[in-house]
Amino acid sequence: MIRVVLAEDQSMVRGALASLLGLEPDIEVVGEAADGDEVIAVAEATRPDIALLDIEMPGRDGISAAQELRRRVPGCRVVILTTFGRPGYLRRAMEAGAVAFLVKDSPASELAAAIRRVLRGERVIDPGLAAAALSAGPNPLSTRERDVLSAAADGSTINDISLRLHLSEGTVRNYLSAAIHKTDARNRIEAVQKAQAQGWL
Repeated sequence: MIRVVLAEDQSMVRGALASLLGLEPDIEVVGEAADGDEVIAVAEATRPDIALLDIEMPGRDGISAAQELRRRVPGCRVVILTTFGRPGYLRRAMEAGAVAFLVKDSPASELAAAIRRVLRGERVIDPGLAAAALSAGPNPLSTRERDVLSAAADGSTINDISLRLHLSEGTVRNYLSAAIHKTDARNRIEAVQKAQAQGWL
């Protein structure tokens, strides 16, 4: 049996996924979680073959959960299943150790087939998303530019951001200016929107 844990914050979607996978003769759902922090504890307790993670969840998101699972449960392979087929998400997920990236509008049979392929050591990526990621190119933002832009997303002032990230106000302005330029935006609000749309944040 292929042992799977699920992390999805919407309980109805999580239940539907568990039911669909439970119909497969060789797949057993051994644990469920509502967020990225919970799935790490569930995976440590159950030692699954596969962790099926959503990206956007409360607390720790699926990408950072994938990174932590790789460290704490190294035998577990991570499959990202998301509504948000953004090129930047794909690249970040693969860098975090995910071996498959699928969008939720795929048929259930494709998900089961992908899980089997991953267990055989293959990488499985939604073809449309792979093409979009290649054409979009790499994330142009540095780690610090992403941090500052993410902190600016809620409308925080320069002073708020500098206190939160332990940076000087001048440094925050420089990072914001660089991020605005790299995203070809007119201001930081537009830079945040463009970066989020690409999955760079």
